[in-house]
Amino acid sequence: MILRRNTRKIWVGPVPVGGGSPISVQSMTKTDTRDVASTVRQIKELEEAGCHIVRLAVPDLEAAQALARIKAQVNLPLIADIHFDYRLALKALEAGVDGLRLNPGNIGSPDKVRAVVREALARKVPIRIGVNAGSLERDLLQKYGGVTPEAMVESALRHVRILEDMGFYDIKISLKASQVPLMLQAYRLMAAKVSYPLHLGVTEAGPLLLGTVKSSLGIGILLEEGIGDTIRVSLSGDPVMEVLVGRSILRSLGLLEEGVDLVSCPTCARTQIDVVGIANRVWQELKDIKKPLKVAIMGCSVNGPGEAKQAHVGLVGGPGYALLFKLGKLSRKIEGEDPAQALIDEVRALAEEG
Repeated sequence: MILRRNTRKIWVGPVPVGGGSPISVQSMTKTDTRDVASTVRQIKELEEAGCHIVRLAVPDLEAAQALARIKAQVNLPLIADIHFDYRLALKALEAGVDGLRLNPGNIGSPDKVRAVVREALARKVPIRIGVNAGSLERDLLQKYGGVTPEAMVESALRHVRILEDMGFYDIKISLKASQVPLMLQAYRLMAAKVSYPLHLGVTEAGPLLLGTVKSSLGIGILLEEGIGDTIRVSLSGDPVMEVLVGRSILRSLGLLEEGVDLVSCPTCARTQIDVVGIANRVWQELKDIKKPLKVAIMGCSVNGPGEAKQAHVGLVGGPGYALLFKLGKLSRKIEGEDPAQALIDEVRALAEEG
């Protein structure tokens, strides 16, 4: 059992982050925020995939003005990603966003920072300090001789102290890097220094395969160590895949009891059914199920019956037939029908039974 780090609890809209709350999965829209219809459509797709919090880039005033219209049409809490211009943060708060991602040292003079902090306090909106290995301050790069975990932590703490000096403590922190070892050490160092909740992620992780591997390692290792309160998988591609990968990481560690946990054999010369085709189809067609169900798809009788009996629903290939198991017992022999559809129907029926 994973013993999680004790952290301060904050709220992003209705979603708790930290303080022992369930680890939330985040993503970021990849549409132009000024395009309200496309952005709303993508947020709804993310919600359907199981996303808990969504972030939107706010590069200019037009994007900030679109936030209220977007907010009115979606259910997920929204975080506005702000850089350099404090006026965009004020406009985002006015639009009703549930969180800000900004570094207070980068948005102007102390008076401008105070204006944002006052408004965030009044609206009870948390702020994420987000440090990225690719954009560290020049003096820190010189001090530490380049990008190091210590430089990243010092950068984050500078911004945290600005907020703390203004009486603001609804903070979460991220320390993202594209290199997994750097990211791991930065988060470990920060976890030893503060009790604020940590937002985990490997930034610029890459396309689907590479990004999934990097993110699973970086995020998964820290979560297993008890570090991390919310996660975002960064992939070059469909943000829905970010959510699915993120949920899979949590499910693999026993930190998410929701959705289908699919077990399928890698196949070999003993395989009696189309494991690959069935597994891909089942995964696609059962993504919407929220009940925590384990489903096994096995190609032969070596490990098949054992795995199938340990699953809620299992399918095992035989010579010209397949065996369907339900709740640890053989349910029936499948001949002359589509085994994938039979499995899907059984899982859906079980999900409806509760």
